[in-house]
Amino acid sequence: MYHPDYLMQLCHISDQAVKELVPMFDDLPTTPYADGQYRLRRYSIVHCHDGALRQMEHHTFVQSQAINQHQGGVVRDFEELTPAVLHSEGLFELCRLFKDNNELEDEQDIEIHQMRVVTLNDITPVSPEGIHQDGFDHIAIAAIDRQNVQGGEILVYKDRSEQPFFSLAMNNGDVALLDDHAVWHNANPIRPLNPSEHGHLDLFVLTAREH
Repeated sequence: MYHPDYLMQLCHISDQAVKELVPMFDDLPTTPYADGQYRLRRYSIVHCHDGALRQMEHHTFVQSQAINQHQGGVVRDFEELTPAVLHSEGLFELCRLFKDNNELEDEQDIEIHQMRVVTLNDITPVSPEGIHQDGFDHIAIAAIDRQNVQGGEILVYKDRSEQPFFSLAMNNGDVALLDDHAVWHNANPIRPLNPSEHGHLDLFVLTAREH
């Protein structure tokens, strides 16, 4: 049975990990889905053990409409993370932090979303789902880079009908670990600091279910 022992934790990956990962977001593809023009994404499932990440068989991604009222019930098929990202020391460090803090087994599936949110217009939603849970046991949101943007603060709630008890504009390398059973989350939209140029927010979202 699942026994959560925290609501959320704020952790960090190393500056070296961030430096390695920053350039790896420049080739993220658009997707044909509702958010696909401004939330560029790759997605893979891995196991983290023996000092490395092992990529699992390709899977589509779908959430129920009860969980995701924005794109619930839509089967989404994303391109896999590139080998350079999957074999990077930076992503292994992030996955090991996620695994260790949640005491996950070696054979535990870790789902990884690599995302870039771009400012197509003046205001761009980071979390078009609004206040939500993801339907997992454990979640990690890792901030990797932001360029020419303001906003994008992560918001965490004990109840979706209340005000957030936590709000933070995450710095590069910050990792928020959330108990998806106990809290809800959201993010403020972003807008460009210089309206004549695009901005972006780069992040990883990791999720896992207990066996």
